[in-house]
Amino acid sequence: MSMEDILSQPLALPDGVDYDEYLIATYFVSFAAEMPIPLLAQALAIEQSTGTWVPVPGETHEVRCKHVARVIGVYEIPDHEFEVPKGLETRNWVIQVAYPEVNIGEQIPMMLTTVVGNISMGGKIKLIDVRFPEKYVAGFKGPKFGIPGIRKLLKVPRRPLLNNMIKPCTGYPLKVGADLFRQAALGGCDIIKDDELIADASFNSALGRVKKYRQIEKQVYEEKGEHTLYTVNITDKIPKVFENAKHAVELGCNALMINYLAVGFPVLQALAEDPAINVPILAHMDVAGALYMSPYHGISSHLVLGKLPRLAGADIVVIPAPYGKAPVIPDRFQTVARNLSFPLYHLKPTFPMPSGGITPTMVPQVIKDLGMDIVIGSGGGIHAHPQGPIAGGKAFRQAIDAAMKGIPLEEYAKKHPELDVVVKMWADPFGKGVSG
Repeated sequence: MSMEDILSQPLALPDGVDYDEYLIATYFVSFAAEMPIPLLAQALAIEQSTGTWVPVPGETHEVRCKHVARVIGVYEIPDHEFEVPKGLETRNWVIQVAYPEVNIGEQIPMMLTTVVGNISMGGKIKLIDVRFPEKYVAGFKGPKFGIPGIRKLLKVPRRPLLNNMIKPCTGYPLKVGADLFRQAALGGCDIIKDDELIADASFNSALGRVKKYRQIEKQVYEEKGEHTLYTVNITDKIPKVFENAKHAVELGCNALMINYLAVGFPVLQALAEDPAINVPILAHMDVAGALYMSPYHGISSHLVLGKLPRLAGADIVVIPAPYGKAPVIPDRFQTVARNLSFPLYHLKPTFPMPSGGITPTMVPQVIKDLGMDIVIGSGGGIHAHPQGPIAGGKAFRQAIDAAMKGIPLEEYAKKHPELDVVVKMWADPFGKGVSG
């Protein structure tokens, strides 16, 4: 076979492709034992690049050489070598496919169309990772603020930040929300966000909240000397989502929130790259489980919750934490956080915001698992404090201080009554003491 013939094939050695010119997608697949997966992998590569199920005239030799995707690895788990065990019904494989970056361009919609696309309907196939070349990531500006920018805005150089979600989630009038906002800010919350279930509601408008909460933020700052970011939920149809964002910023809102999977990655990216939107963007994770929860279908969580929203420009991403009500394996939780914050070419690191039933008693474990560069998200854990949201915020800040000083919560709580209440109320969340 000539070199030209080899280059037109949907096959290559891992060492035989230029990693600066290809996106490398890794899949987990599980099929009946008799299925010839090494051959089907080649069909997958053709289906997602130059061809279809039958040869067509336009798929020329020249087109294939430049644009065909290439299978660079097919690995069975376990790695059978000399025979397939008799009676085996299912075989599991890891497949790696190199997709020419030139087919895609520097954008997310066509990337997802290429690496997930039609094959997402082809059985037990899950995208478990994508390695992006630098030229692809160069097309993205990423977070405008990221971890360093938000810390600078809030003048908090090191400690974990505290976020509160106003509860109840929706259905309350502005007056109720304003009172809850004031109490959470006075309690020491660095960021206060709308719940994902309230945006520009008929009974409580987004811009009405911006006007009122902004006044309260200024008042609390004058009293406490600490700023609070308010992330108003601008989620809406197009173009109203962009109108919501710009009006909020014009009114002095100092942060925004978007349900990024509900509106789509291009909307998040357009907001993040708009020079007129000069405030941090918090990206909420709703809808994510529909994409990653199945072990056999969809896209792995560290892409859905981590690398992709970071590419699109999220400064903070809400992620499910394994301590409260969210069903997530701790290792996967930590992998998501790494995809948000570890070095990724020129992109700023994004704040992971673990959330979902977190209480002050869980704080030491959260910090142990993810470190200091996190936003700790709590709704009910603040609003359900028996002494109210001010005490709820103080209890969290006290728990953060204790963890940073290496003091067990039970000991620190003896001199901090707000923390003492919740240590007794939510004791021993891990079965090994509240200090984690």
